[in-house]
Amino acid sequence: MRIKADTDVCIGAGMCVLTAPEVFDQSEEDGTVLVMDEEPSAAKEAGVRRAVQVCPSGALSIS
Repeated sequence: MRIKADTDVCIGAGMCVLTAPEVFDQSEEDGTVLVMDEEPSAAKEAGVRRAVQVCPSGALSIS
């Protein structure tokens, strides 16, 4: 699993951080998503998938 984040689409809602704080953070400059672990372990997969689902702007994807 590899996470992709489009910071041009991100609106800084922070749902990803609330859902999977071990994987996502927010930029102090503009609040957009920062992916802290681009290839998370299988143990984090459920949280990552949920974060992708709840992202209001659709800025996150998994490949």
